[in-house]
Amino acid sequence: MSHKNVTIDPRSGFCKSNSIFYSKRKPCPHPPNHSLDVTTFISSRAHHGKIAFIDASTGRHLTFSDLWRAVDSVATCLADIGVRKGHVILLLSPNSIYFPVVCLAVMSIGAVITTTNPLNTTREIGKQVADSKPILAFTTRQLVPKLAESTLPIVLLDEDEPSQQYVKSAKILTTLSEMLKKQPSERRVRDRVNQDDTATLLYSSGTTGASKGVVGSHKSLIAMIQIVLGRFNLTEGDHRFICTVPMFHIYGLAVFALALLASGTTVVILSKYEMHDMLSAIEKYRITYLPLVPPILVALVNGADQIRSKYDLSSLQSVLSGGAPLSKEVIEGYVERYPTVTILQGYGLTESTGVGASTDSLEESRRYGTAGLLSPDMEGKIVDPESGEALPVNRTGELWLRGRSIMKGYFGNVEATANTLDAEGWLKTGDLCYIDDDGFIFVVDRLKELIKYKGYQVPPAELEALLLTHPEILDAAVIPIPDKEAGQCPMAYVVRKAGSSLSESAIMEFVAGQVAPYKRIRRVAFTTSIPKNQSGKILRKDLIQVATSKL
Repeated sequence: MSHKNVTIDPRSGFCKSNSIFYSKRKPCPHPPNHSLDVTTFISSRAHHGKIAFIDASTGRHLTFSDLWRAVDSVATCLADIGVRKGHVILLLSPNSIYFPVVCLAVMSIGAVITTTNPLNTTREIGKQVADSKPILAFTTRQLVPKLAESTLPIVLLDEDEPSQQYVKSAKILTTLSEMLKKQPSERRVRDRVNQDDTATLLYSSGTTGASKGVVGSHKSLIAMIQIVLGRFNLTEGDHRFICTVPMFHIYGLAVFALALLASGTTVVILSKYEMHDMLSAIEKYRITYLPLVPPILVALVNGADQIRSKYDLSSLQSVLSGGAPLSKEVIEGYVERYPTVTILQGYGLTESTGVGASTDSLEESRRYGTAGLLSPDMEGKIVDPESGEALPVNRTGELWLRGRSIMKGYFGNVEATANTLDAEGWLKTGDLCYIDDDGFIFVVDRLKELIKYKGYQVPPAELEALLLTHPEILDAAVIPIPDKEAGQCPMAYVVRKAGSSLSESAIMEFVAGQVAPYKRIRRVAFTTSIPKNQSGKILRKDLIQVATSKL
């Protein structure tokens, strides 16, 4: 990582001699002690915090001392029942104050935590179980049926005694409340855990084909924690975060279940996202930091007058947006309606432990469309997908990242790992980007979603952004459809504003007047809404299925 003997342009961070972009952010210290697990690292950080987690709906809370005692008790119980280093433990649960307890306990003994979305079907969860081979699952009573296809021993996360109704079919070992009564044992046999050991196995949302298990190490989590703590400068003053994002996802797990604990910050947890619950909790607990995904931010802008008349949001200092870049309209709309709140953006992948780039001030976020500057100690390259050549500033290519927070690889999938991580440790993000003269990254599109029209590359996101500038278009998505002559053609799905009778041909003409001929939209279909995932990304593969089934 040393930058000796290389000349780096201080403005962009670009080094001509090796075509690498270096981070302009202040470096983060990384603990030199090799035999260190992430739980020990977090618990050994000094801070003045009292309360770690609050459940927004019940008001129940865990102080830091409650938390670490609970982690020790659960770790002791797991060791007693034979859980060892390298064993995989499944956590299937909505957000709760005990979600972090389970993760920290599992990782402290060198076992591996794998999480899954409670909204997944029994079949989808069954596939992940078959792939990751956990030896034990933590879940809630309500979600036990989702594990029906597996014979996994289960620890129930609910408070009350196990009722008989599910016990017949499922193998209930014990409950978390029983585990918490256990006296932590100082004498238990502990496997030595190193920073390079596996800590997490998170399944990527599968925006590119099948879902794959991303292997994260203790080192990558520690590096992420250092970056998050450096970004928010939480040592000063009294800060309270609200967790609106799912903890089974890298953003929720990394920041809310792990990183913020190290700073002594209080996290208020919503078991599921609901606008009213979120706004009430911000008012009740005087929240200072609000993390969200773009669709929630848009709702806050559109409903601003009503929201401000009903809720006191004066404690808010920053909103943190991740998942997809924000448009100029959304940023300015927000700043106008909530002038005392700073908008910060972050860019990261499950494969990079949720970090990669960020904007750390309103001024930086006002470089509209940017994902931000490279995170501390992160290196970047922009690579031409056709020739493999590394490109300089203002040239578009695939973004590659290298740094301590990068994954070890995909679980049990040598081929997918080789296609994504090269021999020098570069992660191919699959995002088409350029880096400007000042080192700001701009994501143009997903490489895999490029439309190839007669050999020309057409980025759907560019056409979508153009369609959204039409006064009668509410939302739009652009996908490739097969074409005998051209290979693929761009097709648009459009949501018209209420009362609009905009025609297909009018839309095609509107676009044709503003783009190169090969980028023209060749077909239009009208729809009532565009399918998106929880982080606001358009589910183009769903639309592609619909379109191709109708051809």
